[in-house]
Amino acid sequence: MTPADALVLGLVQGLTEFIPVSSTAHLVFAARGLGLSEKMTPEQLTATVAVVQLGTLAAVFAYFARDLAAIARAGLAPRAPESRAPLRLLGYMVVGTIPIVILGLFFKKFVEGPWTKDLRLIAAALAFWSVALAAAERLGRRARDAAAATWRDAWIVGLFQTFALIPGSSRSGTTLAGGLLAGLTREGAARLSFLLSIPAVTAAGALELHKALRILDRGTLGMIALAAAVAAVSGYASIGLLLRFLKNHSTIPFVVYRLALAALLFGMVFSGKWAAGA
Repeated sequence: MTPADALVLGLVQGLTEFIPVSSTAHLVFAARGLGLSEKMTPEQLTATVAVVQLGTLAAVFAYFARDLAAIARAGLAPRAPESRAPLRLLGYMVVGTIPIVILGLFFKKFVEGPWTKDLRLIAAALAFWSVALAAAERLGRRARDAAAATWRDAWIVGLFQTFALIPGSSRSGTTLAGGLLAGLTREGAARLSFLLSIPAVTAAGALELHKALRILDRGTLGMIALAAAVAAVSGYASIGLLLRFLKNHSTIPFVVYRLALAALLFGMVFSGKWAAGA
């Protein structure tokens, strides 16, 4: 992997992690374009993607530093009246993470295997969740913001987060759809989605980082670190842009983009320009 490859991967990860278009699909797409999928095994590519995601995790920590600091203070003084809301948010994060932890461990071999790098599966997931997100836009009441979220909302968003185990689904896309169906506003659903992603992405990134240290050489690890740094900066900007966008706009532009990308991926495979598998 060259510095140019790392810059591309970092930008792709940072700009697509938080908008509902599937960062994994874009990273696999970028890896194909850069020729990295020919130089790495599916296991190495999975580890690379997960470690680069740690950069966007840093962006979430930075953007929501005030909320996370409030949670930390509440942990030191749990009986204080001002600790109720932060501790409730911490509870939401825990509850919302349970489903993906269980299913992630159960389907670990599948997620790390070659099937999840298959462009047909990725394109199908892009298309399916485009329809699901459009349906959530149509059916969602958008009555409550993140501050009014409930335990039911956290559980629903957490359940929808499990679908992100399938590349092409998009963590932000599935959780945004779940939040809208639960009755949250677009911005409220996105905020809850970002906060609920912290435990899952931290755990997955830590596990894959440990693996990456074993299966990747030092030169590649250095390039991945560069990609993660780029992802952190671009991801921070992406969070702010998305939240501002969702205040006054629907998710339909993302739906249209996802469908176009799905059609492109299907076209590349069935035209014979790209092999379906990794």
